[in-house]
Amino acid sequence: MESDGIFTHTVFPEVPPRVEYALSELGESMRPIIGAMEAWGIEYKKQH
Repeated sequence: MESDGIFTHTVFPEVPPRVEYALSELGESMRPIIGAMEAWGIEYKKQH
């Protein structure tokens, strides 16, 4: 997903190494879709 521009990562040159992942602007635009999928999953789980 990083190569698709959905996530970004930042590598910090520390010992031990540290990497942070974050949603890109494109990834942030997907929040409503992910929220709708979550709501569907919650309702599905209640019924099954």
